[in-house]
Amino acid sequence: MSTDAQQDGPDGEDLREWRRWHEQRIAAVAAPHGPLALTGTHWLSDHPEGRIPDVPGLWREEDGEVVLTARAQDGLTLDGEPLDGVARLTADRGPIGASRVAWGDRRLVVLSREGLWAVRDFDPQSPARHRFRTIEATPYDPDWDLDGVFRPYGAERTVRVGNADGRERGLGLGGEIAFALGGVEHTLQVAVEPDGSLWAVFADATSGDSSYRFRFLRPDAPDGDGRVNVDFNRALLPPCAFADHFICPFPPPGNTLPAAVPAGERHRLDA
Repeated sequence: MSTDAQQDGPDGEDLREWRRWHEQRIAAVAAPHGPLALTGTHWLSDHPEGRIPDVPGLWREEDGEVVLTARAQDGLTLDGEPLDGVARLTADRGPIGASRVAWGDRRLVVLSREGLWAVRDFDPQSPARHRFRTIEATPYDPDWDLDGVFRPYGAERTVRVGNADGRERGLGLGGEIAFALGGVEHTLQVAVEPDGSLWAVFADATSGDSSYRFRFLRPDAPDGDGRVNVDFNRALLPPCAFADHFICPFPPPGNTLPAAVPAGERHRLDA
């Protein structure tokens, strides 16, 4: 195990880097428009009249876009300017704070999933954000920083998995990473992000007990020989660990490790 007394060696630098990463994660989660600020994901199909609870304006889906109608007195802004009329919106792709529609310090983020449209309400004054204290995480241990190999699939596969909101959706998978735990090879199926980095949704023998029911792992892009760093010290709590209104996918079949992984983020802690 790494201790403060070991910080002068290579493991010490890794420990300091992990601490910086952990502190940045806590700050990002607690940010005004971080995951703790999400107070609602409103599917427009559930509101055919176009009225979203506690949100001004008239929101309707039309021809593959969201059509928002608002009056000046509603207090909505579009791209920083008061909205008085009709706006046609597509899905927001950038940071939450840069979403096109705002209502005071709240951000109304347009979301699309499998042909269905929703509006997410991020409120910096959310009770969850003000209760939050920190992320409980296992102290850094170099034994959980593993060498792995990425094995791409010939073509992307889509599997249907349950989501945190109780619905089932497709999860695209581009390959698998292989690594050894205790001399035994294990694999996790991963999605490949546009920048080449990888994303795994996994569970292990600690899930639902000493850690949250499932977690995310985001390795950097593999090198030209397929080698990839599998660092479970940076296992992440999914967004739905911070707000019930996220629709995080559950681990796909095969992504529940039989071994315990007592590393990385474990739980959200509130004051």
